[in-house]
Formats: sequence, structure tokens, C-alpha cells
Amino acid sequence: MDTINQQVRKLLSDHLIFWDLARINYAALEKVQTRNLKVNGYEVALQFNPERIRSSGAKIDKQSLAARPCFLCEKNRPGNQQWVDFGEEYQIIINPYPIFKEHLTIPIQSHQKQQIKGRYGDMLLLAEALSDFIVFYNGPKCGASAPDHMHFQAGNKGLLPVEQNWLQAKKEEVRTYRSATLYALKHFLQPMFVLVAEEKDDAVFLFEHLYDLLEILPGEYEPMMNLLTWHEACKWITCLYPRKRLHPACYHAEGDAKILISPATVEMAGIFIAPLEKDYLKVTVEDLQGILSEVCISEEEMNGLIQKSKIYSL
Repeated sequence: MDTINQQVRKLLSDHLIFWDLARINYAALEKVQTRNLKVNGYEVALQFNPERIRSSGAKIDKQSLAARPCFLCEKNRPGNQQWVDFGEEYQIIINPYPIFKEHLTIPIQSHQKQQIKGRYGDMLLLAEALSDFIVFYNGPKCGASAPDHMHFQAGNKGLLPVEQNWLQAKKEEVRTYRSATLYALKHFLQPMFVLVAEEKDDAVFLFEHLYDLLEILPGEYEPMMNLLTWHEACKWITCLYPRKRLHPACYHAEGDAKILISPATVEMAGIFIAPLEKDYLKVTVEDLQGILSEVCISEEEMNGLIQKSKIYSL
């Protein structure tokens, strides 16, 4: 029997034959322009990808969501899409607006809101099965263009700078629970946590510990965060990016000051998507540093979380 990695690759190759939208957009990836930059001493990339305008400019207010059919519900999906089943709930489908050469979306079958609580273990299982991929999660107010339908995404390993950058960064050990260790990276592209674990249940325990320390803003149901995980050398590596804002000020600015970059997990991991050429050409390292500092928690806030974690009884 084919592995799930082989099944999803066949799924992609089949869709590139019969689905015009996917074929055109995956072919366009070959022409995507990229600028390499250094932010806080770490390699990042700025990618000009016009097809991602649908995600960067997505309206996610309640009125807009209610006015459109959910494109992740099976009955509304365009292009006669097929899927690969994962477990009893999840369906792996092809993302027709790719950033990666192999870009997957992994919705649950029922229409339920985007929420990681209670599903982080599922994310780890996906990362273990999709061993050639990185699995990521955009919080409902942190880049998810379908916050009304629970889903993960996945992209082929080897693209995101964080895969190597986190190894170079100075790490502070925060907590250990059996096979799992939680680290803080305070002087990175942005303050972030990395959780490394050999056993799934140990990783889930420490993740839920950290989740419970994060603030839930008034009127919201989940702390703002982006999350990505992958499995290698018999370990899960999870990067968690606490957030405090969806968009930077430049996203809402007028005229030349406007920059249409909407940070989600891919941006947190070091690839900044610019769907407009004017932004791709003009964005500077200082712009990217400013965007991250506005949407991510500060070093002071990170220190507060670390202290709370260390005094919390496990």
C-alpha cells in the first residue's frame, strides 16, 4: 500500500491534469520572484506571489463570512476536488493557491470553527504521517482565510527558513515534561516558543500548559497564535508564535505607506508573501522588522509568559 506521502503526491499530479485552476497556479510558481533578506541576522525571503491576493486580502468579519459559501465544505469546493482521508475526520485536499510546490489543505469534514484546542494531537499525527511535509495552523485571527472551518495546511519540507534558523538561535529552556522540552527564543525574528518531544502525549501536555498561559482577548475564544510542526529523527518539533494583532498598521495605511502583507504562519516562519509587485519591490528589512514587532508579542511579554510557566505547577 502506498504511504500517505505517495497518496497526496498522486492526488496533486492528478489534479494538475484535470483541474485548470490548480495547473495554472502551480505552473506559475516557477515564475514566482524571490528576494533574500536578513532580519535580526536570520535569513528570510520575500516572495512576489500575485495569486495569494485572495488570502492576503480575505475579509474574515462575521458579515463577510456569513455572506459566502464555505469553500472548505465538501459541497462547495471548486474543481471537482478529490481527497485523501486521514483518520475519521480529516480530508487532505490540494490548495489551488500554492506557496509550496506541494501545498495541502486539511479540513475536517464538518463545518466547525477554527480552533486548535483539543486538536494539537491530531496535528502531531498528521506531521508524523506526512513525514515529507510541515503541518501548520493559522489561528482564526492570525491569517486563516476560512476561520469558520477547522483546518490545517501542509507544505513540503525544505522551503521555510525556520527549519534551519531555529537551530542557530539562542534557546532558553523553560519547562521539561518527560520526553518533551519547551524552549523560548527571545532574540529571534520574533519572540517564539519551540517544543521538542519524542512522545505525542508529552508534547500535548506541554502545549496545553502553554496554551492555558496565553491571553484570550475579550470577545474571542482562542489565544492569538500561529503554529507549525514537523517530524524528524523520531521527534516532533513545534514552533509556536504568540500574536497580539492580525494586521500591522501598514496593511491599513493609504497611498505609498500601504503594504499588503498579512502575516500568517508562513510569514512567521520566514517567507513573507507580497501579492502586489509594488510591495515586493519596495519592502525593506526595516519594514519586515516593523511588521513582526507590531503583530507579535514583545520581549517583555515573552518574559512574562516564561516566568508564569516556570512557577506553574505541572
